[in-house]
Amino acid sequence: MPNSLTGGQVPPLTLDTVGLVDRSLGNAGTPSSAPGLEEGEMDPWALPQLKDTGQSWKELSVAGRVLRVVTGFLKACGLLGNLYLFICSLDILSSAFQLLSGKMTGDIFKDNVVLSNPVAGLVIGVLVTVLVQSSSTSSSIVVSMVASKLLTVQVCVPIIMGVNVGTSITSTLVSMAQSGNRDEFRRAFGGSAVHGIFNWLTVLILLPLESATALLERLSALALGASSLRPGGQAPDILKVLTKPLTQLIVQLDTDRIASSATGNATNSSLIKRWCGTREVMTSGNSSDCGSTGSGPCPESNSSTVLEQLPCHHLFVGTALTDLAAGFILLAASLLLLCTCLLLIVKLLNSVLHGRVAQAVRKVINADFPFPFGWLSGYLAVLVGAGLTFVLQSSSVFTAAIVPLMGVGVISLERAYPLFLGSNIGTTTTALLAALASPADMLLSALQVALIHFFFNVAGILLWYVVPVLRLPIPLAKRFGDLTAKYRWVAVAYLLLSFLLLPLAAFGLSLAGSTVLAAVGGPLVGLGLLITLISVLQRHRPAWLPRRLRSWAWLPLWLRSLEPWDHLVSRCCPCRVCSPPRAAAKEAHCYENPEVLASQQL
Repeated sequence: MPNSLTGGQVPPLTLDTVGLVDRSLGNAGTPSSAPGLEEGEMDPWALPQLKDTGQSWKELSVAGRVLRVVTGFLKACGLLGNLYLFICSLDILSSAFQLLSGKMTGDIFKDNVVLSNPVAGLVIGVLVTVLVQSSSTSSSIVVSMVASKLLTVQVCVPIIMGVNVGTSITSTLVSMAQSGNRDEFRRAFGGSAVHGIFNWLTVLILLPLESATALLERLSALALGASSLRPGGQAPDILKVLTKPLTQLIVQLDTDRIASSATGNATNSSLIKRWCGTREVMTSGNSSDCGSTGSGPCPESNSSTVLEQLPCHHLFVGTALTDLAAGFILLAASLLLLCTCLLLIVKLLNSVLHGRVAQAVRKVINADFPFPFGWLSGYLAVLVGAGLTFVLQSSSVFTAAIVPLMGVGVISLERAYPLFLGSNIGTTTTALLAALASPADMLLSALQVALIHFFFNVAGILLWYVVPVLRLPIPLAKRFGDLTAKYRWVAVAYLLLSFLLLPLAAFGLSLAGSTVLAAVGGPLVGLGLLITLISVLQRHRPAWLPRRLRSWAWLPLWLRSLEPWDHLVSRCCPCRVCSPPRAAAKEAHCYENPEVLASQQL
């Protein structure tokens, strides 16, 4: 054979061979996309090959076929049951956050001096949506305050942008359940990150533009003036109809108290709902001691009919616990249920979606139209995402259901991206119908807020999807997914920084005034943009930079690498989830030892 070696001798290791291995290991150790891969390397973002290791249908006996049908039916029932409990756990999680935040959510909106700062309004929208875990609740608070003349439409535009950003935290939390598998976590977290990156990039462009030109406010007023809308529409309530029978047995909240605290009509009573209706009770005569008992309110007139309040039926009705204690109990229970359901859903998806079934599902979801209409496939996915979100009446549920499918390799990142964009559009159409159901005095304000939300997401699609070259969230999410697959603690850091610490810091600076916020935030933003520009030039045009700036090697290691931080986190968290995988350590060992390289067949 021409390629065989005689005498079992190993050829000497040349510098060219070492350089080839150096480049190969260097590319494998750093996050890269498919175009940068060497020949023979596997693209980590390629959908995995789902092989069917079982027997085919023709090879099975009659008993085997019956067993397979029964097993498939039970798996399907288990998948639907866990999905139902997962959706219910999201609803309970939202209630827990509302109880923990209490009426503070409404109180945040009261300070008009702070809200006059667009950055503060954006941060408040993010924080409130993170607290209540519901963009619909946050939007309803804004609508109530605009209708009550406590907020102007100009002030509420940055808040609506923040609401859009804050709702992407749910998919990020869901992706954490797949952190046990490196490849699944890369795809799942990258999918959740692409949603947040799209929202943040849209805010970075539209917030300064809106502050300078009031584009969205004028566009929504123009669309509102050109239409003749009347109240009477009704938003669909399909998902709530399915989940209410279970969630209302656990807890029921009076969400109107949050909005009333924002409008200045708050009371000190609990958010846990105690009375759920009234009924007419016939009495023998006028009740003189009405109100002495706790059965209900006084009669409305001197007739023999009395309106009696009906108590609610759930676990926390009449409880002596405070809202804070009940919120912590619900938070622990809902997180436990959510994580358990997610793990079971992922396991069932891995067992169901294999072989021909997986190939069929993947082919349908990721299919493209034939040439030359392939570019229409993404826009069809946008419409599908908008329609499903409109039916479910919850963008959080839709995106949280997509992320596990991405983790197991059924949906690609390129196809999930337009689905997420469609979910942003779908949740605004639900708000539009809900605005049509508003009273006549609130109709115009509610519609304008809903239209601002709609135009914001449409503008984001025009910016970051219509032109394929400008679909920046996809490569950014891939690099971020590769980074979190290698250093999994980065996912927790991203979650805390993006949705809690940085918004809280910006909110604290905004309380000190616009001057302090500009003096501190301006240089930081400028430094970040400068570092980004230099990094891009280092990769594509290094000759344009001075010799010293062509690499970051002159910086200390802890400023240009995550390795020192990873060692620190590994000491604080000595577990396999926080530490890098063994494969990376083995590659590093081979790379650092030429003797090991020389002893291996290349």
